[in-house]
Amino acid sequence: MTTALFTPLTLRSVTVRNRLWVAPMCQYSVEAQDGVPTPWHLVHLGAFARGGAGAVIAEATAVVPEGRISPWDTGLWNDAQVEAWRPITAFIRGQGALPVVQLGHAGRKASVYRDWSGTGPVPPADGGWDTVGPSPLAFPGLTQPSALDEHQLDGVVEAFAAAAARAVAAGFEAVELHGAHGYLLHQFLSPLSNERTDQYGGSLDNRARLLLRVVAAVRDRVGESMPVMVRLSATDWLEPEGLTLAQTQTLAPWLRDAGVDFVDVSTGGNMAGVRIPSAPGYQVPHAQAVRAVAGIPVGAVGQIVDAHQADAIVASGQADVVLAGREFLRDPHFAWRSAFELGVEEDVVPPQYRRGTWSARPHLDA
Repeated sequence: MTTALFTPLTLRSVTVRNRLWVAPMCQYSVEAQDGVPTPWHLVHLGAFARGGAGAVIAEATAVVPEGRISPWDTGLWNDAQVEAWRPITAFIRGQGALPVVQLGHAGRKASVYRDWSGTGPVPPADGGWDTVGPSPLAFPGLTQPSALDEHQLDGVVEAFAAAAARAVAAGFEAVELHGAHGYLLHQFLSPLSNERTDQYGGSLDNRARLLLRVVAAVRDRVGESMPVMVRLSATDWLEPEGLTLAQTQTLAPWLRDAGVDFVDVSTGGNMAGVRIPSAPGYQVPHAQAVRAVAGIPVGAVGQIVDAHQADAIVASGQADVVLAGREFLRDPHFAWRSAFELGVEEDVVPPQYRRGTWSARPHLDA
């Protein structure tokens, strides 16, 4: 039996075994604060691959030290990090999943404490640093960033390209650029955080300039065979003042023409205190709207927790892929469970674990 959710998807030279993927989830678990992934990341990410996910996207991984959300983030700005990622990507690939890394720069939302170590900005005495952004506008509750000048923006573009090249060396088979959730690339896209009057501010094509430059540089650095993905916040949930869904629909074909193969559609994150109508599948309509114009595959996220719900999203054409985060945290075998519930369990369960699948469970009422 085949289902929409467990149909392969090909992006350039890569074929992903199914359409149920692991969304990037920050772990804040680099205790040495050097950006080098640890055994935690191997077990965390490896469990999802073993559990049947099609692609496993590693957490927001900084392209420069000052691009980290927190001092405890992973990075890809040096060779030591490349070496530490290699056994992780090898294990993911060995379990049949696609290893992907999300490359990011936190901009004005950088240098903050992880939830269990403190609140708010990390001071320099505790390992923090000065932040940057498109304009000197602070995210509510955080420090005021310095506006990046055009020379510094050239450095940001090169940092993303260099990190993408390191991702290839580390064994990742696709890269995702983080243009969502209020981080640097999203900060440039949104007029709520971008008040520039130069070629990077004002009109949508100017606000999108940095993202499009990053895409072009990354595509050049990784070559033509590797998929390049972008995560977008389709709306700031403050329309018409902020980034709007209509603007994201305009942007999506620009990304396709620049060499992007997949758009991962989320929402929000650029302003605090915004009312978001959260509910099961609440972001799926945004993915559907972007898919209608993008001309490339699109992923949907947001409270997708059930196999039949996920399968219906793909089968109906609302999205090409479903990405889940919290449900994989609750159950690293969410893909197995979904396959069982949809009748295709044998396709994703490794032989070592087949005795423990749902279909192998004793019937207690026998």
